Amino acid sequence: MSKILIRGAKVLGGEPQDVLIDGETIEAVGTGLPAEGAEVVEAEGKVLLPGLVDLHTHLREPGREDSETVLTGTRAAASGGFTAVFAMANTFPVADTAGVVEQVWRLGREYGYCDVQPIGAVTVGLQGKKLAELGAMHDSAAGVTVFSDDGKCVDDAVIMRRALEYVKAFGGVVAQHAQEPRLTEGAQMNEGIVSAELGLGGWPAVAEESIIARDVLLAEHVGSRLHICHVSTAGSVEIIRWAKSRGIQVTAEVCPHHLLLTEEMVRTYNPAYKVNPPLRTERDVHALRAGLADGTIDIVATDHAPHPHEDKDCEWSAAAMGMVGLETALSVVQETMVETGLLDWAGVADRMSAAPARIGRATGHGRPVAPGEPANLTLVDTAYRGQVDPAGFASRSRNTPYEGRELPGRVTHTWLRGKATLMDGKLT
Repeated sequence: MSKILIRGAKVLGGEPQDVLIDGETIEAVGTGLPAEGAEVVEAEGKVLLPGLVDLHTHLREPGREDSETVLTGTRAAASGGFTAVFAMANTFPVADTAGVVEQVWRLGREYGYCDVQPIGAVTVGLQGKKLAELGAMHDSAAGVTVFSDDGKCVDDAVIMRRALEYVKAFGGVVAQHAQEPRLTEGAQMNEGIVSAELGLGGWPAVAEESIIARDVLLAEHVGSRLHICHVSTAGSVEIIRWAKSRGIQVTAEVCPHHLLLTEEMVRTYNPAYKVNPPLRTERDVHALRAGLADGTIDIVATDHAPHPHEDKDCEWSAAAMGMVGLETALSVVQETMVETGLLDWAGVADRMSAAPARIGRATGHGRPVAPGEPANLTLVDTAYRGQVDPAGFASRSRNTPYEGRELPGRVTHTWLRGKATLMDGKLT
């Protein structure tokens, strides 16, 4: 593999430096590095970050290849600057056995656009009744460390306690989809003034907050690791902040769409805005941004949820919940966090690379841009502004809430262990 010299990049947004890649590893970082024998990438004015890591991606394979496959999903990931993604378990069949998680893991290795780490189901069939083969999935070739019934809440407190106790034995983490099911029956959007005006069933904030409150107490009691998926309310941020002040081992994520969009978008009845948990209020959006900035919320995760055209191009009540997010995540974070002064690029590198890699134990990812480290990198043209055109997405699905919206920033290059997966904005 030839050498690559990234010349004049602002590493983590700092002063311009050269970064020399030799094979799979960063050989040197400095100024005026020699270009002899190296392919040169001119990066003046661009920001170089460690490859992004998404702790919450739906790749849909096996079973829903009409929505996404491991190949198309990892191509979308590379387009968005990601070098590793964690694939959620709500596939068909459910990823609740060693066999299924190994299948997903091997598909990721075969296609090579980014590393794919399967997430195992907490319960058999996501039914919330019986623990899945947590130990067998961890001991498999896939080496599963994160377990989640995402899409459904582990609402039985006894089952949740047992899961936390089980994964503690090998340092795993349970990632909870916090949604009290009895409080959200028939819910179509955030419960509040807008839902009342539109006559749509409401999804109250307390349905999320009550589960988080219960689970942080369970995690404290057991002494195990808990991760909260897609936090969406101001109250949830406060509960997590309180839990961390007590030393409870809880981490949390926020999705880009919850940092930017509000329930007001639902007035259009465009199913592109239908998502679980739902878009919330302006107050919630600002609380989530503040929580991400001060570290209460540890990471940004996309909750990339592809759906085929027919599942979204229908009346609101019948539409599937979810949005694609891998190819727009960094742009939304730039707009909501960097351009508002809430985070610098070093902070973005922490929230979108180092911290998710640490939570998911993704070895070799989220590492510093420094000599001797794996060359998992992404280069961003932060000065770019353009309208989102889903026709150009690498994802198999097009259900984005940002179609036609102008967003800043564009990933131009992604390297996975020194191999370009994206070059000059085009997949290799």
